[in-house]
Amino acid sequence: MILLRNGTKGLTNITKMEKIKSLWFDEDRIYIRTTENRVLSRPLEAYIELQEASAEERNSFVIDSDGVSIRWEALDADMHISSFYETTEPNYHNEVAEMFNRFPWLNVSEVANAIGINKSLLARYIYGISKPSEQRLNQIRKALHEMGKELLTA
Repeated sequence: MILLRNGTKGLTNITKMEKIKSLWFDEDRIYIRTTENRVLSRPLEAYIELQEASAEERNSFVIDSDGVSIRWEALDADMHISSFYETTEPNYHNEVAEMFNRFPWLNVSEVANAIGINKSLLARYIYGISKPSEQRLNQIRKALHEMGKELLTA
């Protein structure tokens, strides 16, 4: 028996680990077909490296020999099949998203660097797939305030 974290719903009991049989993309999502013939998908917003990648970069992946992980060498990105068991969809009505919507010229990578986190994590906050702690939310606010102060000196 294998236990996998399934989003906010706790642990899911899986008696046989499915494997990734195939993978494809559409404009907004990444899909896999498993050896159990299930089709699972995730929004690309959850994976900013893939969202920003070209079609050629997205399609340049390798499914590992165990059939449970995907690697994009050129993007330095990895995904495990358990990522597809996550069922949280984007929620654009959150404070972090509102900050970035108010100032669309903000660069996610630069803000993430200022906070000291990975840009994919910040993207997950923006798209409401992950929820930042109050401490992290304060870090984001502080970084944006500091950027605003720098702009005032220009």
